[in-house]
Amino acid sequence: MEFEWDERKPLTAEQIAELEALSERPDSAIDLSDIPELTDDFFENAVQGLSYRRMHKQQTTLRLDMDILDWFKRHAKDGKGYQTDINKALRAHVLAQEKKAAKKTG
Repeated sequence: MEFEWDERKPLTAEQIAELEALSERPDSAIDLSDIPELTDDFFENAVQGLSYRRMHKQQTTLRLDMDILDWFKRHAKDGKGYQTDINKALRAHVLAQEKKAAKKTG
């Protein structure tokens, strides 16, 4: 069952009471056993802001091999978002190349 939030529906008194009780609970009472600890490797590969910052886009024409384009289209959810997936793949490649170059010079 998937939870769907409806902003127009106010919280019930029971829900408000539950949220208040949770807010009073100390952080030490939170069970973190199923959450992996973030390692130094995670932070070395982290990129700030890309997940929420809207990037400026420029429309262009790009010729791609048919099999590459087909792969992205087949792996996109409902055939949509494949251009975003291609952009993400290109960005990951660029960041990896920049990281490699920084290691050589640093």
